[in-house]
This record gives sequence, structure tokens and C-alpha cells, in this order.
Amino acid sequence: MAVHRSLVIFAIVAFMAPAITLAMDYVMGDDKGWSLNVNYEDWAEDKQFYVGDNLLFKYNNASHNVYKLNGDDFNSCTVPSNNCLGLFSENDRIKFAVAGKKWYICGVTGHCNQGMKLKIIVLDSTAPAAPPSAT
Repeated sequence: MAVHRSLVIFAIVAFMAPAITLAMDYVMGDDKGWSLNVNYEDWAEDKQFYVGDNLLFKYNNASHNVYKLNGDDFNSCTVPSNNCLGLFSENDRIKFAVAGKKWYICGVTGHCNQGMKLKIIVLDSTAPAAPPSAT
């Protein structure tokens, strides 16, 4: 009887516990990486980004870099004059710590205007759990 009661309690706790979601790693442009001739708006279209997820920029730093901007600078492709705001490692990881709009561009002359830019919205909540199966 004690074993049966323990199993029932375990089942109730397991059912009521929130689903554990793991942070996702998103590689910009997938196998094309962070480069010219990739439509990043299309790339991001079917993705949902959440706090805790990571955005990975893989690129050749002789040709590209990454700058995080505000919306106005993003729209005008304005590269900050402070290089401390840029990333240059060829393998940059940005962890989303807070929800909200995020804007990224390549700061190499002309690259932003040629489409090397990304605007996304990071959501505050974790990914919703899958609905229970109808069995």
C-alpha cells in the first residue's frame, strides 16, 4: 500500500511540475554563417527566441564583424564609433539575458546596406510545453 501511495504522489508531482526547457543555440544563417548574400529576415522568420537562448555568429573576421545597436542606428546602418561595442572573434556568442527587441549588423562598410543585419524579438517566457498526446 505504501508503494502504491508513493507512486501516486510521484505521478501527481511529475504531472504538475513545469516542463524543463533548455536554452537553444541559434547559428546565424545556419551553415552559411554571418556573411553576405543571406536573407537574415527570412532566416529568423520561423524562429522564436527566448531569454536564456544563445545567438552564435560565425564568420571570417578579416571580412566581417558584429555590432549590437539600437533601432535607429539599425535602420540607418550606423556603425558606432566606439569599437568596444563590436564583436570581432569569428565565433561570437550572445546570450539573451533580457526580453525585448534586438538589432545586429555587420559594421564593415556597405555590408549592412547589403543585408547583413538582423532584427529579432526575444520573449521573456520559456518555450511552451508540448500539449499532451490524445491517447
